[in-house]
Formats: sequence, C-alpha cells, structure tokens
Amino acid sequence: MRGNVRGRLRAGCALFALAVSPGLSGCILGSERPALDLDMSASYRAAAKGDADAALPVLDWWRGFRSRELTAVMDAAQTSNFDIAVAIAQLAQADAQVGITGAPLLPTVTGNASAQRDHSGSGGSSVGATGATGVTGVTGGGSSTTTLFSTNITASYMLDFWGKNRAALYAAEENATASRYNREVVTLTTIVTVANTYFEILAAQDQLRVTRENLAAAERILALIKNQFNGGTASQLDLSQQEALVATERAAIPPLEVTLGQNIAALALLVGRAPANFTVHGGSTSQIAVPRVTPGLPSELLYQRPDIREAEAQLASSNFSVEAARAAFFPQIQLTGTTGFQSAALASLFTPGAWFYTLTASLTQPIFDGFLLESELKQAKGVQLQNLQAYRKAVVSAFADVEKALIALQKDTLQERLQKDVVSASRKAFDVAEEQLRGGTVNLITVLQTQQTLFTAENTLVQVRLAKLLAAVSLFQALGGGWTPAGTLVSLAQR
Repeated sequence: MRGNVRGRLRAGCALFALAVSPGLSGCILGSERPALDLDMSASYRAAAKGDADAALPVLDWWRGFRSRELTAVMDAAQTSNFDIAVAIAQLAQADAQVGITGAPLLPTVTGNASAQRDHSGSGGSSVGATGATGVTGVTGGGSSTTTLFSTNITASYMLDFWGKNRAALYAAEENATASRYNREVVTLTTIVTVANTYFEILAAQDQLRVTRENLAAAERILALIKNQFNGGTASQLDLSQQEALVATERAAIPPLEVTLGQNIAALALLVGRAPANFTVHGGSTSQIAVPRVTPGLPSELLYQRPDIREAEAQLASSNFSVEAARAAFFPQIQLTGTTGFQSAALASLFTPGAWFYTLTASLTQPIFDGFLLESELKQAKGVQLQNLQAYRKAVVSAFADVEKALIALQKDTLQERLQKDVVSASRKAFDVAEEQLRGGTVNLITVLQTQQTLFTAENTLVQVRLAKLLAAVSLFQALGGGWTPAGTLVSLAQR
C-alpha cells in the first residue's frame, strides 16, 4: 500500500513540474538510492559438504540442548529481562514518534468560544474597540458598556506538495521498524548471554568436581608416600613434592567457587531476580547435547539476522531524511480558514446574520537563512552515507560470524574427541602407577608425572567442552537465533 501511495506521489510531482517549470525539482520522493556494493560469496568456506540445504535454527533453538533447567531459565529471561523491557519501551516511543511526525499531513482544527464585556467610565472621552468585530464606540462624559459573544472554528493545513512532511513520516516509520528489529536483537543477545552463562556455570561445577576428585587422588598418593617415608623407602623430597601437589589442588578450589557464584549472580540478573532468591541446580557439560545446524547459503543470512534488518531500516530512514531536507528548499503553502458566529446578544448569536468566515492562503519561500538548509541537507547526506557503511559492515560481519562459529564448532568437536582419548590414557597410566606404588615397584617421580598429566588432561577436557558449547551458541546467534521476520521481506533495491 505504501509503495502505491509513493508511486502516485512521484507521478503527480513529475506532471506538475513539467507543467509549471522545467527547472523545478522539488518532488523528490523516490530519489536515488546509493549502491550497496556488497561482497557476497556463494557458500561458506567452513561449511561441510551438503550444508547448502539449510537446517536453520528453530525459534526455540535452546531446547535442542536437552536441558530442562536451561529451557526454564530462557523462558524466564524473555519475560523478565530488563534490557528486553527497555527495548520494548523504546519501540513504544518510536511508534508514538510516527504519529507525531505524521501529524503535519493532516489539517489542524481548533474551536473557540468567548464572551467579552467592555466598560468605559465617565472621566472623559474614551474609545472602546473590539478586535473581533472591528466596531468602535466613542462616548463623552457618560459611561458605556458593550458585550460581544463569539464562537468559531479555525482550520489550517500545510500543503505537502514537495513531499517534505511525507518523507519525514516515512523516515519515522523506518525508524520504528528499526526499533522493532532492535528489540529482536536485544532479545537474541539476551538469550545467547543466558545460554553462555548457564554453560559457564556447568563448566565451573565440572571443574570443581574434577578438582575435588584430583585432590582425593593426590591425598591417597600422599598417604602411601608417608607410609613409605616412615618405612624408610621414600625420601623427604618425594614427600614434599606430593604435599605441594596436594596443596596446589586444594588452592585451586576457591577460585572455581568464586567463578561459580559470580556466574549464578549474573544469571539471576539476566532473569530479573535477586541473586539471594535464585538457585541453579546445574549438572555437567557432558550431559548437554549439541543440536546439528547447517548454515545454508550466505544470501539467506540477510533475511535471518535482525541486526542486518535493523541496519537496513536505518539506511532507508536516512534516505527519506535526505528527501525531507531537500524538499525544505521549496516554498511552503499554508491554507487557513475560520468560520463562526459573533453577536452582541447571546440570544441572536447563531442567527444567519451573525455568521462570518475568513480564508487565507500564504506562501513562504526561503531566500537566505545563513546556509542553514544547505547545511542540514549535507548533514542528512552524511548520516545516509554513515548508515550505508554500517549496513555493509553488518552484512560482512554476519558472514564472518558464521565462518568463525563454524570453524570453532568443528575444531572444538574434534578436540573434544581427541582430549577424551588423552584423559582415558592418562587415567589408565595413573591407575597403573598407583597400583605399582602400593607394591613398591615404581619410581615416585613417575607417579608424580602421571598425576599431573591426568589432572591437567581432565581440566582441559572441561574447558574444551565449554568451548564447544559456546561455539554452538555463537553459531545460533550468527544465524539469527531462529528469529523469523513476518511477511515478505523487501530489499532496499526494491524500495
């Protein structure tokens, strides 16, 4: 509908310009659009073969991780997060601004009713005037009292012949559209942050669990070495080294507890809860499944990501702002009409003889304003260029985000599989070393090395699992997080 209106306006302006003056160029609706010049690739370099058939994220993509607690926290965040509430309030403001900007396209009608009484005293000559009727009364030494009743309606309308107000309205509408996309961007960012924070909580719990298990294993070895030291088969150096390892593992627990507590507090804020009233049961990163997602074609990303659509709407708004700034150079035509009734007696106020009307038409043409209009046009063009570059960056950044997430998810998945083998082999070596230590057939240096290798391998495995989960979440975010725009999307080139 909006396109049809704009088309009729363009045609009408063109016909008037041809009829009135070949030099007029004030009808600027549909002025030129800057070239986007985007570098589009046919596929993602890091995508696996066969990924061209997209399996895009579903709307509630976080359910694919198969964690009931994560799903519950996500639902709470979408209804109680403060950032999302702020974005919704900003959207309400943008919608109201559309109404404010569109008001000049409609006539202004005001009503007025008044009763006026004038009295002149007996001190000499006096002149009493009523501006509404133009009647003047002159009295001598006596006094005079006049009464005037009036009611009228005034209507004024600014002809938007050059499209200035309409272009400003379109710019406000595009800003409101950008605010809608911004709400989706904030929502997507919030739920991604929730997922990342929840997985960091699970990783901290895993590391605490591993560290406590390692501490228990190190204490078992320490007890064996103490027995050997008391029996004279172990040196003070062997005992001190094992005591240092036990102390190191014990000292690693408080920082992990700090990380766990701080992440729980951060998650409480994301769902709008006080940390004291918020509890996370958690679990383990090893129990989280990673859903399969294929990215599809890069060209589809322009429709999937709300931040790209927001940048596109901002560019469209700046285009219309340039049109409005250019239209300000042309004359403004104002029509004003007043009609009503005036009478000196209230009983005869609405008789035909009391009726009056006035009609006024005015034309205002800027001549010299200290280059104000020219500077405003240059400013609007500068904003347009800025938004163009921001749009181009948003698109190319989206491609890069997908590539980086794909690479991270592939390599972290591979590293997890390899690290599991490292942990398995290290566990087997430690078990053998502990058994041989009990039998007194192994060097204590070998036992110490196998302990350290196992402890490091287990901690690395937790970190790799966390990195894989974060990479999966990043891929969901890079692909738009399951957000799907309603209706048919129209590209800038078609506007």
